Amino acid sequence: QVQLVESGGGLVQPGGSLRLSCAASGSIFSIYARGWYRQAPGKQRELVAKITPGGSTNYADSVKGRFTISRDNAKNTMYLQMNSLKPEDTAVYYCNTHGRATIGAPPYDYWGQGTQVTVSS
Repeated sequence: QVQLVESGGGLVQPGGSLRLSCAASGSIFSIYARGWYRQAPGKQRELVAKITPGGSTNYADSVKGRFTISRDNAKNTMYLQMNSLKPEDTAVYYCNTHGRATIGAPPYDYWGQGTQVTVSS
């Protein structure tokens, strides 16, 4: 079973930066992708950025050029560096792993508990 724990959220002024971390523990047979999602009040959860085991990344248009997803395999940790933050980036940010727990298991989405990011002056 995979456990994901996010950290690094908080209150920041517009134009500021934050780095989110997602520490993973537990075993998983295979990972298809890991990513960051966010959900603002009254809105659906949306993809922010994701990274494949091969290192390919993709980003939501709204964060391209401002956010960077990365990982440290030795630490089993994924990061989201967020620069030039805007009030519209305010949301709860969730860490996700999409993969198979065992060789015969169907693909499954594992989620962290979320971390609040608030961009406000």
